[in-house]
Amino acid sequence: MKRNAGLVIAIDGVVGSGKTSTAREVARVLGYRHLDTGAMYRAATLAARQAGVAAAETAALADLLSRIRITLLPQHQGGAVLLDGRDVSHRIRSPEITRAVGAYADLPLVRRALIAQQQRLGAEGGVVAEGRDIASVVFPDADLKIRMVADLRARALRRFRELTEKGVSISLEDVVTDIRQRDAEDAARDYGTCAPPTDVIELDTTGMTLNGQVEHIVSLARQRGA
Repeated sequence: MKRNAGLVIAIDGVVGSGKTSTAREVARVLGYRHLDTGAMYRAATLAARQAGVAAAETAALADLLSRIRITLLPQHQGGAVLLDGRDVSHRIRSPEITRAVGAYADLPLVRRALIAQQQRLGAEGGVVAEGRDIASVVFPDADLKIRMVADLRARALRRFRELTEKGVSISLEDVVTDIRQRDAEDAARDYGTCAPPTDVIELDTTGMTLNGQVEHIVSLARQRGA
C-alpha cells in the first residue's frame, strides 16, 4: 500500500521478548513514530483502577474511555506515555498493572476504542507499531510483520532487570510466574483473524542483543524501501 510517510512495521511477540525496546529503537533509527499499543491498554487499565471502575462495569468503563486522553509522545519529545497530560510511563509498567491489564484489554469495547485510535495514528505510515494483535487485527496490511520470541528464563531476566532499574521491588521467581501466567492468558485469547504465517517473520531474540535485534529489523525494512 502506498503511504505518504513511510512503511508500517508491525512487531508482535511474547511477553519479555524485547519488542518494546526494539520497536522504540527501530523507530528512532528510521525516523519513524513508535506506536506502543500495549502502553495504551496499560494506560486505560491504570485510568480504570484509579477511578475504581472494574472490568465488569462495562457502562462505567465505556464512559471513562470516552473521557480519558492517552498520548504517546514521539521520541524527540521524550517518548513518554501521557494519561490526561500526566506522565505515567513508569506507573503503567508496575506489576499491579501488568497483572490487571488482561482483564481490561480483552473487552471488545476497550479494544474497539483503542484500535480505532491506533489505526488513525498509523494511517499515513512512517510508524513502528508493536503489540499482541498488531499484525493480525490493527495493521493486517503492514509492510513488514515481525514476531519476536525468546525462552522463558531469558524473558524473565530482561523484565526483572527493567523493573529493578525502575525501583520496583520484586523477585525473579515472581517475574517468572507473572510471565508464565501472561503466556497462558495470551495463548487462550482470540485477537481476531491471524495473519498468514508467510506474512510474518519470526525472530528468536534469546541470544540476541538489543542492537542485534534492531539492526536485523532495520535491514529488513530497508529492503522494503524504508
